[in-house]
Amino acid sequence: MANPASYRPQTGEIPTNPGVYRFRDPHGRVIYVGKAKSLRSRLNSYFANPAGLLPKTYAMVHAASSVEWTVVASELESLQLEYTWIKEFKPRFNVVFRDDKTYPYLALTMSEKLPRVQVMRGDRRKGTRYFGPYTAGAIRETMDTLLRVFPVRSCSAGVLKRAQASGRPCLLGYIDKCSAPCVGRISPEDHRALAEDFCAFMGGEAKRFISRLEKEMAGAVAELDYERAARLRDDIAALRKVFERNAVVLAEDTDADVFALHEDELEAAVQVFHVRGGRVRGQRGWVVEKVEDSTPPDLVEHLLQQVYGEDGDSHGRLPREVLVPVVPSNHTELTQWLGGLRGAKVDIRVPQRGDKAALMSTVRENAEQALKLHKTRRAGDLTVRSQALQELQEALDLPVALMRIECYDVSHVQGTNVVASMVVVEDGLPKKSDYRKFSVTGAAATDDTAAMHDVLTRRFRHYLTDKTAQVEASALAGHQAALNAAVLDTTTPAPRAKFAYPPNLVVVDGGKPQVNAAARALADLGIDDVYVVGLAKRLEEVWLPDSDFPVILPRTSAGLYLLQRIRDEAHRFAITFHRQKRGKAMTVSVLDGVPGLGESKRKALLDHFGTLKGIRAASVEQLSEAKGIGPALAAAIVAHFSSDAETVELVPAVNMTTGEILET
Repeated sequence: MANPASYRPQTGEIPTNPGVYRFRDPHGRVIYVGKAKSLRSRLNSYFANPAGLLPKTYAMVHAASSVEWTVVASELESLQLEYTWIKEFKPRFNVVFRDDKTYPYLALTMSEKLPRVQVMRGDRRKGTRYFGPYTAGAIRETMDTLLRVFPVRSCSAGVLKRAQASGRPCLLGYIDKCSAPCVGRISPEDHRALAEDFCAFMGGEAKRFISRLEKEMAGAVAELDYERAARLRDDIAALRKVFERNAVVLAEDTDADVFALHEDELEAAVQVFHVRGGRVRGQRGWVVEKVEDSTPPDLVEHLLQQVYGEDGDSHGRLPREVLVPVVPSNHTELTQWLGGLRGAKVDIRVPQRGDKAALMSTVRENAEQALKLHKTRRAGDLTVRSQALQELQEALDLPVALMRIECYDVSHVQGTNVVASMVVVEDGLPKKSDYRKFSVTGAAATDDTAAMHDVLTRRFRHYLTDKTAQVEASALAGHQAALNAAVLDTTTPAPRAKFAYPPNLVVVDGGKPQVNAAARALADLGIDDVYVVGLAKRLEEVWLPDSDFPVILPRTSAGLYLLQRIRDEAHRFAITFHRQKRGKAMTVSVLDGVPGLGESKRKALLDHFGTLKGIRAASVEQLSEAKGIGPALAAAIVAHFSSDAETVELVPAVNMTTGEILET
């Protein structure tokens, strides 16, 4: 741990203006981002008496090795900059709200020629309208019911192409749950209008559609068309079923998000009900570990920053009202910021009485139950992961806790298409954003040990380069004023590092030769604070560098199970990359070697001349007649064939897997 006095800035150097500050650890990682009305007052509070700080703040200032700050013009700018930096650097001592589950949304891909309705999770896509979130069962039932009245396409792109090619719709088209635009039963324009009606209904205009269907049903009865009237009656019942599923809880003109939280000393659970048109249209929940000493107003401020800063609310726009359990910190600036995002006034307030206060109580009960459920589920996972990491540390006699583990595996087929993978585990959980893939070529591809040495050298050479660059940047910065002079552009993200900070332990897939090769790579780079082990598949023994005998872990060991899972994940990741690379190499063509000749132009040449023989016999002028082929490219093609005439005759484009001749 670093001594805070070793990097404490002089009091006179710290400005009294509002601003945002960052604490960094010895590896240059940002571990905490904060804002202050007076930077001098806030930063001095960290260093005046470190022993008197709360435990988490004490751990943060001792884990850091430097602090830097940026002065801004107002508290609103500090709010925006703090959010930008938290999103960019993901500091481990800042509060980060994570969904306690992945919520599904009902989505319509309006950017497609034939919009598709589907259940979607994860990141939002441009040109897609989202409704929800819902529980998994409710969303499937809602979608199935609405397709009866609004038969919008719901099939995948592959099913759509097969239907268009065969001229027959899929099963949904035969049971009247799809209007079958794939076979021309409805025009693309009419199908888009149908999708717009679907969106309008989900957006709260249900009464309009129900009234329209009731008039059509009355007309069908007047015409004695009882079969059509019966169908319309069933459609009305389906729409009412969906419409009435969400009970009216507030006045019909109320659009609001209702937040509530429940916390203990270590964690806090947050729930939000999305109320649109007086009805609860969706619900979301988060659980956060309180890594910083935050009061409820601070938690509410960070929550609103993250929820609305990343993707707005669940319906693509901010509501008029945001109801919260306590007034957030920086209430005025936060209201101004949210108003700017919405383009109209946003009212953040605490309900005191009436229906809104009653609904807040219901949301609070949900938050309390969510925290209990989270702790029940997490208790077993935390225990097992902690036990596995502790067992592994003790069995390998390592002096440091295994906070980060990286595992490497090499994959190839008889020495061809050699690739390697790097997977990362932090606190016993995989961190897929830090996974990396390597292509191994040249002398390093001769055997597994050479490939392992090459991959480890490349990975840790990047680490040393980044570390040197950070040291040089800090030396050049000199005085803090230099940092303030170059005000950070919050709209331009910082370049992403090739690799994150170094691991405590490197695991390689293999036995003694692979372990020694990995250890030699680290030694050649002068790295002595990263430990290396290997896990051999045959007997699942653990090898240490320069050891004649392996470490044998019990078959029931949680530590061995953790190593096996990491090794298997690295193997899966390597195999996936190898198959991709091998698949690309399977299809070869003599035209591949022509500089500037891509796939589309290659196809244009074959369409124009019919065969490779015809292309080879063509002159520059004749080649220039093909679509997209200019004189310079035509000359390059002639030169290519002239230098490799024999190859042209012998090697057509062939799919090496199936034997299919792609170019004749």
